[in-house]
Amino acid sequence: MLVIVIYVFLVYVTYQVYKHFFPQPDVNSQGKYILISGCDSGFGNALAIELDKRGFNVLAGIFGEQSREALTTTLSARATVFSIDISKEDQINSAYEIVKDKTNVLHALVNNAGICENGLIDWTSMDTMRKLMDVNFFGHVAMTKKFLPLLIAKRDSRVINVSSIAGFLAEPSMAAYSASKYALESFSDCLRREMAVWGLRVSIIEPGAMRTPIVEELDLAARKQWVSVPDDVKERWGEEFFQHQVKKLEKNTVLKMAENPNKVVEALRHAIMNTCPEIRYRPGWQSSLIFFHSLCVLLGSSIS
Repeated sequence: MLVIVIYVFLVYVTYQVYKHFFPQPDVNSQGKYILISGCDSGFGNALAIELDKRGFNVLAGIFGEQSREALTTTLSARATVFSIDISKEDQINSAYEIVKDKTNVLHALVNNAGICENGLIDWTSMDTMRKLMDVNFFGHVAMTKKFLPLLIAKRDSRVINVSSIAGFLAEPSMAAYSASKYALESFSDCLRREMAVWGLRVSIIEPGAMRTPIVEELDLAARKQWVSVPDDVKERWGEEFFQHQVKKLEKNTVLKMAENPNKVVEALRHAIMNTCPEIRYRPGWQSSLIFFHSLCVLLGSSIS
């Protein structure tokens, strides 16, 4: 097993070195339209600004109206900012009409919108479970299916799905979030294989903990969830156990060492612009390290 792990590691390092010294060229941004969901803050916001600077026609979807003015002011006149809740079919249909009014061809769809709630399965309501699946999975599926005709109107268009290390590593208190990301991972793999005949490229972004509002507010989200937990469940687990969980969250080394979100933006940029986009991107040391750890565990389990 150790030999296999070392071999995989050496192949990975060799590939990364090759890419560094022999990078593939980027596509011309002129006249190309990029649709991005979740541009209120975080990765989506930064990506919209970056691509706008590079000359793309950015179609930026926001969830909250309060984000419209700031983003519209920041972006150039080429960009279009519109509101969309990707869990609502009527809003996806409205977004399609907005996009269709601008172009008949999309170069890329970036499924970035997402929400996160952490908490033990016993604490998490079915409504919360469904909400995370509706946004983090079904919303992206619906967006992809709706805009597929504009993507396959030309070859070499792209769908980029923002997943997470939670899409290949299931940690305690992350069941709802991990389930939505595992689903997105398998959907992305199927989509890539099915649409290869159309020349559609599909990439998955798998970041670790990054300095974004979702990560920075996990402890607050946990406290908010605990308030809504039924009394009988609270009694079963106890306040002391909950406070212990919150302290563990606050002291979590991975979260404390959250990385620069620009690493994710650069991975997204590469997936959109490069002539040879990768199937999976693991920006930052956390994602790569945890992936190799997971690989070792998987290989060890298989061999044993």
